[in-house]
Amino acid sequence: MTPPFRRRVLYLPGFDPMPPRRYRELYRRESRKQAEISGYDLTMEKPAVATGFGWRTRAHFPEGKADARVEVLVWADMVQASMQTGILATYAQMVRTAWIYIGSGALRRLMRLRRGPVLAALYPFAVLLLQLLGAILVAMLAGWAVAVLTGLSWLAAILALGAAWATLALAERQDRRLFAHYLMHDYAFTASLQGAYPPELEDRLAQFADRVAHALTEDIDEVLVVGHSSGAYLAVSLLADVLRRGAVAPHGPALALLTLGHVVPMAAFLPRAQRLRADLAYLSERPDLFWLDVTAPGDACSFALCDPVAVTGVARPGQRWPLVISAAFTQTLSRRLQRELRWRWFRLHLQYLCAFDQPGDYDYFAITAGPRRLDDRFGGRRPSPGRIATPAGPGLP
Repeated sequence: MTPPFRRRVLYLPGFDPMPPRRYRELYRRESRKQAEISGYDLTMEKPAVATGFGWRTRAHFPEGKADARVEVLVWADMVQASMQTGILATYAQMVRTAWIYIGSGALRRLMRLRRGPVLAALYPFAVLLLQLLGAILVAMLAGWAVAVLTGLSWLAAILALGAAWATLALAERQDRRLFAHYLMHDYAFTASLQGAYPPELEDRLAQFADRVAHALTEDIDEVLVVGHSSGAYLAVSLLADVLRRGAVAPHGPALALLTLGHVVPMAAFLPRAQRLRADLAYLSERPDLFWLDVTAPGDACSFALCDPVAVTGVARPGQRWPLVISAAFTQTLSRRLQRELRWRWFRLHLQYLCAFDQPGDYDYFAITAGPRRLDDRFGGRRPSPGRIATPAGPGLP
């Protein structure tokens, strides 16, 4: 009897303060849908060996059986810590982040690429400014009313300030629907050191590299690292570190990288992102991995079909990766589902991790739980026709 295909999946989320169980429940719910639609069997269970937070999948596909262990590489605690700021600190972040992106020329470079993610980046600035203007207007009206009724200018000034603060606090509490404060924290974290990784993030990446290196010593068929959104560029640096260690053995498991909905230019175009730019150039030439990059023009929060290496300006003659393909939401999602998801930008940004009701060759669950290596599944595939490779970033020194 042929043994099942064995895989280790290490998933690196984007800038997300939610605990990792969110991704387990998302995988559980969406894998059931996709298995029913695509006609395969996939079950989830607890891993036999607890290493970090994760789960195990057992699957039966027409091509064969597969057994996978999935682990979430957790950095949500760092995200949560970076978001523990007050209202005034958030507005200070807004000013500083705007200065960095505009003053460094990064925003001008980004505008040469897709308009969608640039507009998404400007969204929190616009919302926060509107909220500030609204608070000022409420303060002026409250102060005027109190001054007319009491004639006490000092009382009017105090109540005006209180009304302004209450308005801003109310707006912050509504952020679970607007996401303006959340996105502001996201961009501020990326720009905090002008594109360089904070020391605590470097330490966490080193821990993640240890996990990947250990997985590469196991008796399995493939080690697959998945990076989504901001996690995509962190996964690039993570695997660059692993490969520089020489952790890939000639007869060991295959190493693969899957980047989904990347926002690489938001970090790589910043002036002190030399580490990320060097990692992109290094990884793009490595023969000992397979790198697939998946985006979709329907995802306004990602740099759809932008080759993250080429647009950053670090591509060299020896570039092999990534293979850039489209998830083609207009073809792989029914019109009904497209209507349901219309204007739900953040849900569309998660679609790569979800079920498609008209699936094409991209199937997240077949890739992570199925019996074929990533290079076997996509090795003969050409890049999608809309791939953008025009250099816009600062390149290498």
